Amino acid sequence: MAEEARGICVRDVSATEFIKAYAEHLKNSDKFDLPVWADTIKTGVFKELAPYGDDWYYIRAASIARRVYLRPGVGMGQLQKWYGGSYRRGARTEHFRKASSGVIRSVLLQLEEMKVVEKLPSGGRQITVVGQQDLDRIAGSVVAAAEED
Repeated sequence: MAEEARGICVRDVSATEFIKAYAEHLKNSDKFDLPVWADTIKTGVFKELAPYGDDWYYIRAASIARRVYLRPGVGMGQLQKWYGGSYRRGARTEHFRKASSGVIRSVLLQLEEMKVVEKLPSGGRQITVVGQQDLDRIAGSVVAAAEED
């Protein structure tokens, strides 16, 4: 029995490898721009410092695109919760705080302009057909690069 040829999707690839590859794709794309405020803001109120890496915005965008791919209908609040963390308050007990919505919103708006993500009438976002083909193509290139090594 011959094995049936099956396409590689985002679920088949390691998250870190896919995010790294898609972030590089977004960085090289002329449609996805780095905002002017990207070097001065924190990603959440629970953070002490802004992100160190120069490519942090592209990495966050790739991660958000992957989350929307895996969970269609995900909204701003759910993404804020996903990227949130512990707000350490010195000697007092720590509390969970949501991530900054401005970063997530700006990423989603740019992904919508690129036709990767679309709004749902019921609320939330989902990947478009074009976006799914794009993400699956990059997942396939990650698998191909891993097979070469």
